[in-house]
Amino acid sequence: MFEILQEIVGALLFFVLLFGIGFILNMLIKTTWLPTWLWVIIFIPLGIWHYWEPGLTLGSFLAVWLPSILSSTAGALVSGWAIRKLRKGGYKMF
Repeated sequence: MFEILQEIVGALLFFVLLFGIGFILNMLIKTTWLPTWLWVIIFIPLGIWHYWEPGLTLGSFLAVWLPSILSSTAGALVSGWAIRKLRKGGYKMF
């Protein structure tokens, strides 16, 4: 039961982390979807390569890391969506 709670809290933390990083990058660089593409194309494959162990199966790896990967990708997507809505709403800072 404790492991499931850890997965839920970890997934929420990854969502908030990627949302915050994506939002700040969107404000500084003024590109809407760059953080999402960077996360999907560069950081997810690097993370898989780094945490993969020789005796590990794909199913056991995904069972542990899939909630975190999906929630962080969702955080990056929501940050792009939030910036887009703010820009359409007339906010020039974003």
